[in-house]
Amino acid sequence: MSESDDRGERKGGSGAALLRTALVNDYEVVVRGLASMLRSYQDVVQVVELDLNKPVSESVEIALCDTFGSTLGDRADVRDLVANPRVDRVVVYSWAHDESSIRAAIANGADGYVYKGIPARQLVTALQQIRAGGPQVWVDTQGRPPITAGDWPGREEGLTVRESEVLALITQGLSNAEVAERTHLSINSVKTYIRSGYRRIGVTSRTEAVLWGVEHGFRPDRLRVSDPEIPAG
Repeated sequence: MSESDDRGERKGGSGAALLRTALVNDYEVVVRGLASMLRSYQDVVQVVELDLNKPVSESVEIALCDTFGSTLGDRADVRDLVANPRVDRVVVYSWAHDESSIRAAIANGADGYVYKGIPARQLVTALQQIRAGGPQVWVDTQGRPPITAGDWPGREEGLTVRESEVLALITQGLSNAEVAERTHLSINSVKTYIRSGYRRIGVTSRTEAVLWGVEHGFRPDRLRVSDPEIPAG
């Protein structure tokens, strides 16, 4: 049996076993925070690998691609995951929940799209349903406040997740227009997050912000962690 045939057979498998999952992002603090968020569901979801700028090397049923400070579902990162024969299904996990972002990710080959504002239990349900061939898109449409879970660089400094993501992209060298395009935020929203982020970290210029970001873990990591130890709650 070829690798591609094996991938297709696994996609049609039973949903009874533990859901083998790889968590994918450019930042270690993000994937470890996501793993911690899932710790109460270890009887359902088995996190077998954390991948930071590394291809998934373990056979997994789902690669959960967190888009923090990285690329959204319409770019090459998702296509690379989809093409990986060790990955059954690719799920994009993002704050963007507009129709164009969702359609682009699915058209790019993603098997599912989950909004980051839903609670952990709903994320787990979404992953189970996507594995079973159920609904692809999981966005809370009931108007409830989004849940801010997981972790991100600068959280201990008081940065919100959006301020942190904008600062991460600035640290990577992106312009305001590129940050807006990457995050699907308006230019005015990007400028607002930059101003508020600057105030929180005590800087007044982009150069100072980049230097601060470099010193505080805002550059992407390159690492693979197999069988990560999930901290207790």
